[in-house]
Amino acid sequence: MTKVQLLALAAVAVVALGACSSSDSDPEAAPTSSATVETSTTPYLPVPAGVELTKPGSQLNLGDHAVVAYKPRQDLVGALDIEVVKLEKTSIDDFSAWQLSDEQKKSTPYFVDVTVKNVGDTDLGGRRIPLYVVNDQNVLVESTPFASSFEPCPSTPFPDKFGPGKSVDACLVYLLPDHGTLDAVSFRPDESFNPITWTGEVTKAKPPKPEKPKKGDKPKKGDKGKGKN
Repeated sequence: MTKVQLLALAAVAVVALGACSSSDSDPEAAPTSSATVETSTTPYLPVPAGVELTKPGSQLNLGDHAVVAYKPRQDLVGALDIEVVKLEKTSIDDFSAWQLSDEQKKSTPYFVDVTVKNVGDTDLGGRRIPLYVVNDQNVLVESTPFASSFEPCPSTPFPDKFGPGKSVDACLVYLLPDHGTLDAVSFRPDESFNPITWTGEVTKAKPPKPEKPKKGDKPKKGDKGKGKN
């Protein structure tokens, strides 16, 4: 008996970008290499001593680190070291076990692998990783969380306890509307912030491997006698 998941995906959040979007910069400009990432002379938010923030507007490659600060709420400042590791394009067919809206069925899904370390002095446990992607229509798209486990790319928030010095490897799912294309990953905590972006090669995600039956498993009731049509 096939188990059908009837949990809907969260709605995709999209935001039109303003004039300071990374896509407004010269598309031929070479991204900053990891050896020459610039830091802010004056921190745009208060961070612990020794934490040097990456300059807003930096254009980075996959594998480059950015140290950023943001306010997940008005009275809380978080500081993170973010590395965008891998970009993968996948198929909407990978979500066939989920109930999708008509709009979501027209989207192009991407997986974004990141490594994030808490370099601040506050616990950010349970909060969403503050990264968007920018599509070919100059729109910010928020990651899509799941109401249940999605093994190929969990797209979960930070662990419940994510205090200073903690790090996590994560995979985030982005559903780009209208069969959109991923142009960049963006850190842009508010509209006035000149975004820090990562670009690089987008590879094709490998389909999930089917689960192998465990040794000694007995056929489920109703499976006996089933054959190919």
